[in-house]
Amino acid sequence: MRVAVLEIPILEIRAAEPRSPEAEALIRALSEELAQRYDYVDDGSGNFRPEDVLIERAGFLIGWAGAKAVACGAFRPIESEVAEIKRMFVLPEHRGRGYAKAILAELEHRAFDSGYTSVRLGTGDRQPEAIALYERAGYHRIPNFGMYDDRTCLCFEKQLFFERRDSRQFDSRQKL
Repeated sequence: MRVAVLEIPILEIRAAEPRSPEAEALIRALSEELAQRYDYVDDGSGNFRPEDVLIERAGFLIGWAGAKAVACGAFRPIESEVAEIKRMFVLPEHRGRGYAKAILAELEHRAFDSGYTSVRLGTGDRQPEAIALYERAGYHRIPNFGMYDDRTCLCFEKQLFFERRDSRQFDSRQKL
């Protein structure tokens, strides 16, 4: 009897230019998926512009599986000690490998390293996998904030407590 072993590529997470072709392709795929999930009520952009993360204490990350950009996420300031997580996305064919968890963890660490003590985010009620990810990662529901006044939006927050890390690579075969 032969047993097939599925080799899951290591996800390398790097800071990226949000206007790069790879970032634009990931952001476009996310926006298209969200627009479809919400019956094209809006364009799915989530009030995000690349310029939002081209400032101090903000960042955009891309997760690479080999030479392919497969995941992304961003953080931007909303208060002096609070950052907002934006544009969390993993290409559909790369889901279920822990990549979203890795991107989220790296965003949290970089936000902490940038001086934030907490992070907030908004997600939609038609995104059960995102809601589950955030709850498993220690986020708790908060009243909607900022632009998130829609009743289909759910807002979350997490307090950040970390020690500085050296490693910036995620092996999906390991537990975080």
